[in-house]
Amino acid sequence: MLLLLASVFPSFFHGAFALKAEIRSVPLFIRFVKTLSLLAIPFFFFMIPLLASLQGIKVYEEFVEGAKEAFPVAVRVIPFLVAILAAIGMFRAAGGIEILYSLLAPVLNPLGFPPELVPLALLRPLSGSGSLGLFQDMITTYGPNALVTMMGATLIGSTETTFYVITVYFGSVGVRHSRHAVPAGLLADLIGIIASVIICRMVFLPVR
Repeated sequence: MLLLLASVFPSFFHGAFALKAEIRSVPLFIRFVKTLSLLAIPFFFFMIPLLASLQGIKVYEEFVEGAKEAFPVAVRVIPFLVAILAAIGMFRAAGGIEILYSLLAPVLNPLGFPPELVPLALLRPLSGSGSLGLFQDMITTYGPNALVTMMGATLIGSTETTFYVITVYFGSVGVRHSRHAVPAGLLADLIGIIASVIICRMVFLPVR
């Protein structure tokens, strides 16, 4: 918490917590978002075991018990994984991503949505490994500091492999009818994609 306050409000801190002049010149919102993103993972990494210990939960023993259940679940979901991965591979090999890209790019360009993100946005709900492969190509093509690359990284962190997750989790418990899970998951992905573009423009464009 002290590091978060020192980064967001550097004028109130001096000495060891004082920030450089170029960092202090960054707008408050950008400093807050960047600092929060850096501290979020360490915070949860330490706080979850701490809170569990305070409640008398044996963290290590519970982790081991949960790990024992992983192998039977993995065996049950293998057929579903083979099916979804084969379908994704066929879709990519047939040029489905490129066709959708060519159809959607003219519509998204006037809206300020980079057309380079269209393949990543379309593949992300289907395959985590495929979307990471596309993102690696973006880094190679545009560079790690390009705005579109930062949008792609934020998009991956803000969305989920919806069809993959539904296949694994619903298949592991034998549920055949997903009902509203797919539309709800795709709507959440759409919101994450739009928010990634908007927030990256707000955070990274002012400091360029």
